[in-house]
Amino acid sequence: MATFRIERLNREFLRDIADIVSNRLKDERLKDVVLTCVECSRDLSHAKVYFTVLDYSSAEEIKSALDACAGRIRRFLGREMHIRQIPELHFVLDDSERKAREIDALIDRVMKEDSLGKQ
Repeated sequence: MATFRIERLNREFLRDIADIVSNRLKDERLKDVVLTCVECSRDLSHAKVYFTVLDYSSAEEIKSALDACAGRIRRFLGREMHIRQIPELHFVLDDSERKAREIDALIDRVMKEDSLGKQ
C-alpha cells in the first residue's frame, strides 16, 4: 500500500515523464506513446512506468526506444524535481485496453449467438 507521498510522487512522475517523452525527446518512434501509470517503490529506487500504444505490433520497438532513453529521462527529471533520488525507470507495456477490447468482442459474440439461438 502506497503512502500519500508515494502516490503524489507517482502522479508527478507521470506528468513530468509524459511531458519529457512528448516534448523533449526527438525520437519519432515515441510519437504515439501514451503513459498510463507510474508505480514507485517505497524507497524510490525503482519506478515502473506503464505505457500503451495504438499499434501493438510496434510495442516491443517502442519499449526498446523508451528503455534506451531512460537515462536521459532521469536526467531531465533530476533537473525538474526537487527530490534526493530519482528512481531507475522500468518501462512496462500496459495492455489492459487491448484485453478490454477482446473481452468486449467476446461478449458481443456471445450476445449475438444467444440472440440467434432464441429465434
